Amino acid sequence: MRHGLFAAALAACLLAGVPAGAQEKSGSKPGFTLPPGSAKILLIRPSITVGAQSTGGMFEPNADWTAQARDNLGAALAVAQQGLGNAVIVAEEPIGPAATTLAGYRALFSVLADSVIRYQFFPGNRLPTKKRKGAFKWTMGPGVAEIAKGTGCDYALFIFDEDQYGSTGRKLLQVFAAMAYVTVKSGEHRGYAGLVDLRSGDLVWLNADQQMGGDVRTADGAQKRVRQLLENFPGSTPTAAPAAR
Repeated sequence: MRHGLFAAALAACLLAGVPAGAQEKSGSKPGFTLPPGSAKILLIRPSITVGAQSTGGMFEPNADWTAQARDNLGAALAVAQQGLGNAVIVAEEPIGPAATTLAGYRALFSVLADSVIRYQFFPGNRLPTKKRKGAFKWTMGPGVAEIAKGTGCDYALFIFDEDQYGSTGRKLLQVFAAMAYVTVKSGEHRGYAGLVDLRSGDLVWLNADQQMGGDVRTADGAQKRVRQLLENFPGSTPTAAPAAR
């Protein structure tokens, strides 16, 4: 029975397509600069999910791991934000209709970032309007200013992090796949950080990596992850970068 499970999972891996070409990891709106001391940035509570990757590659969230990661990444961000070059205000979690609005823009940002990663950062996948130089033009729309009402902030910083740690079955599948000369990943670690202009809704900077390092369940690993997420942040000081691998 177990052999059949491995065979089925291996077959699925053989059929799965993987985007071709080298992936870029960051981009910014043409002409955008953010001199130190020139703006106020609203830090939106990061979206963090941690769990296991099953034998067949399914994601199984783990509440305890996610709680550990939120605490560790929160502490690491509190230190790192001091080196971002501009004042950072941590957004309060709203209630009622405002909470619904924020949740909607969090989700919209994730969709936008995923689109940039797929259609901008993979050169082979670029849309016709994104192939020319300086075509990094993406927006959430001016309505996003609603989430920063009363804060006096100029930009919003969104952060997403998802970690899938390979289960024992997944690791065994990786061994069987290697025997068949097939590459199967055991575990996936991806994250991205993006800066949005609250006046226009334009995405002015995005840093994304589908193969991030650092175990976010530990304090040291979370610090490494935050360095990677904020690598080359506009206007940052050298203490916020570079990211260690």
